[in-house]
Amino acid sequence: MIGLHFQYSNYCAELVAVRRSSCDCGLDWTANMMTLIWLGILLLALIQYIWKTYSRYDGTGVNYLKPLPIVGNVGMMFLGKRHQAQDLDLLYTSFPDDRFVGRYEMMQSIILLRELELIKKVTIKDSEHFIDHTSLIDSSVDSIFGRILFSLNGQEWKDMRSTLSPAFTSSKMRGMVPFMIDVNKQMVGVIKNKMQAAGTDYLDIECKDLTTRYANDVIASCAFGVKVDSHTEENNEFYTNGLATALAPFRRLLALGYSTFPSVMKKFNVKVFPTESKTFFKNLVLRTMKEREKHNIFRPDMIQLLMEAKKGKLTHDEKASTETDIGFAAVEESDIGKRKVNAVWTDDDLVAQAVVFFLAGFETISTTMSFILHELAMNPDVQEKLYAEIMENEARTSGKFDYNAVQNLTYLDCVITETLRLWPPLVALDRLCVKDYNLGRANRKCKKDFIIRKGESVAISVYSIHHDPKYFPEPYKFDPDRFSEENKHNIKPMTYMPFGVGPRNCIGARFALCELKVMIYQVLQHFEVKVCEKTMIPARLDTTTLSMGIHGGHWVRFKLRH
Repeated sequence: MIGLHFQYSNYCAELVAVRRSSCDCGLDWTANMMTLIWLGILLLALIQYIWKTYSRYDGTGVNYLKPLPIVGNVGMMFLGKRHQAQDLDLLYTSFPDDRFVGRYEMMQSIILLRELELIKKVTIKDSEHFIDHTSLIDSSVDSIFGRILFSLNGQEWKDMRSTLSPAFTSSKMRGMVPFMIDVNKQMVGVIKNKMQAAGTDYLDIECKDLTTRYANDVIASCAFGVKVDSHTEENNEFYTNGLATALAPFRRLLALGYSTFPSVMKKFNVKVFPTESKTFFKNLVLRTMKEREKHNIFRPDMIQLLMEAKKGKLTHDEKASTETDIGFAAVEESDIGKRKVNAVWTDDDLVAQAVVFFLAGFETISTTMSFILHELAMNPDVQEKLYAEIMENEARTSGKFDYNAVQNLTYLDCVITETLRLWPPLVALDRLCVKDYNLGRANRKCKKDFIIRKGESVAISVYSIHHDPKYFPEPYKFDPDRFSEENKHNIKPMTYMPFGVGPRNCIGARFALCELKVMIYQVLQHFEVKVCEKTMIPARLDTTTLSMGIHGGHWVRFKLRH
């Protein structure tokens, strides 16, 4: 009896266990099914979102190249197979008869403008519809880099542009030229010392490294009032922080993330720039301002101009400059930049504008210098003609070299202007639509106008227009005479824009041109620039970076002139 009861108890326990197991399996199965259903819903939602995004131009008559999911039309660029300039040029040349074409940068639809008259309307005539840039970084994430002039939009940008515009006039640049000359002498001396140490009269140099250090030292002196020698003290604090601040490839991707997925980047508080560099520059600017106010120190540099701007004392003090005194490539300030404003700026606002010099000058100016030196090495006839002009100026002025001498060198201006055409450091311009705008019909086959909506962007491929044979015959040939007094009238308006166009053009164009001219003048005084074994012939773009550069480096030989 006891045995039977024991067996019956075991049977009941097993039955309960089986039932419990069945229930558990049922629960697991149900949970798995719910998971699969939700995954399916999310997948369908993603597919629908992708389909909706990539159907923006369907039925509009706007031509575009077929995009890939998620990456859109920038997949080859991300893989390092094509440079951004080549990527945009492929689209530009694919539809030669269109006024504008469509493009997908990841999950964003963008209109690429092709017709010159339309570019003029968007950037100048109707610029109020396109007054903003796509934000680089939000000020709520970074109180310094989010407040730089490029990142500001709307009325804030207008007020800051008006405040800073007087700081970049010709008279202000005139006071900074001596600082540039001193930095150049320092660089030339270092190169000569290296030649002497090697027991030779030449030195093979990677120009991007050389010019980056030169640009760093010029910015340190002209913007921050700090004297450094990055050629001798290679890892000085100013240079390392400047390099960390520059938009290196990784930081460019983060910046692209903000333009593509701003809400996601803000949610995770992603920093584009290192906190250490931000702290370094902030402390440097505020400390320098405090010392100057305390000891009544005056130095004609950007720190001084920002101090005047904060007090509302920075005003235009000269007539509008003309092409002849600043060069063909320079851009004219719009009426927006000439308004008087009474805005009150915080310390962070002013520090941010000082940092603009690194973001705008550290990379673009050094890149242009590197390409100028490459082209001079590749074109010895151009170099000799330029050297002759420099020596004539030396004889005429008895060796006096200042702002006026820089601006009177017409062939030097032609050489720099042509380099900026052939190798524009800024390959494209962007504008954000702030009010719905009728772009008209994309091409002759279109049956209706295309309305670009608020929040959408337009782009202009500067590189493509600069290399369009309709505007520049033999566009890949280096020919400074295109911009000579006899020929420059042939350049059509809106076909040359290395510093942008319209109210949002580059505020530092005069500064950049001064810096370029001073360096080339003094380098050619002392050295002949020649090709060497490492010179890349022919030069082709480095597709592994978003900035302009030569694959294999900018190698040339500096040979001492005797």
